[in-house]
Amino acid sequence: MNQLARETTNRAIKLYKQETWLLLTGLLGFLLAGICGIWVLLNGGPVSPDGDISKAFSFNAALGIFIISTAIILPVSGMRPQSKSIYRWCYIPLVLFSYFAETVQNFRGVDPRFVQNGSTFDHVISAIFPAVAILLIVFYLILGAQYFRKRVMQAHPELGLGIRYAMIAVLVSFAAGIWISINAGRYTGIDGNIIWLHGLGFHALQAIPFMAWLSIRKSVNPAVKPILIHISGLAYLLGLIAIGWQTFLGYSIAEWSLLPILAGSCFLVSFTPVIWLLSQSNTSVEPIHNAHSTRKV
Repeated sequence: MNQLARETTNRAIKLYKQETWLLLTGLLGFLLAGICGIWVLLNGGPVSPDGDISKAFSFNAALGIFIISTAIILPVSGMRPQSKSIYRWCYIPLVLFSYFAETVQNFRGVDPRFVQNGSTFDHVISAIFPAVAILLIVFYLILGAQYFRKRVMQAHPELGLGIRYAMIAVLVSFAAGIWISINAGRYTGIDGNIIWLHGLGFHALQAIPFMAWLSIRKSVNPAVKPILIHISGLAYLLGLIAIGWQTFLGYSIAEWSLLPILAGSCFLVSFTPVIWLLSQSNTSVEPIHNAHSTRKV
């Protein structure tokens, strides 16, 4: 068992060394978020006339964890090394520009998306930002499509299924981001806030694949594993739908009404398999990324 664990660890380290730059790009987001967080604690968030460092803090942290999560799932995408390299070096510059625009512009007192009486530089950044956001979405759609290939499910049935649900949730987040852009802000209706839908959809990228990975590591009947993943994934998506509907109606998700209660119940159901799996005994460590069995795209 110890030898198998060592072999699995060595294989995982070898695979993730390929994603060192993507992981470092994600960690950069946390570094920038830390700098912004310290600034907010010392000086407050708003920067005259239209900047807000607290927004840069949340943006950098969210994008950082999104990129780290992407680096973690990329080795099981079934893409050829050359394809992954092209994807990686197209995506990293887009992310770096996003960090730059969000952080620098807010420190300069400028809203990076909706410029009011700014300089030529500000308007150029504001014009490029939506194009970069669209490219980030397009490239991620290309990545997400890889997990719906049969060969990925054959090589990694549990992780592949979990990532499929996560990718559908990410699509919801992208749609919410487009909604924010069209709406020229995160607020809608009386008390609706689109940012909740936007953020929670991205967190599926950590929650559902983690549950799928946990099912591999625990002593569970193989027939039960896909059922647990389906329960978790479907419940998470239903929770997002309830939040999206409540937001579309223009109401806060914090109020005590049918849709927020339904959303909370769905997310509770979604995390129930995790709690159950954690209570199960460990089995021998199974290789998550088997380089010999994975077919390349």
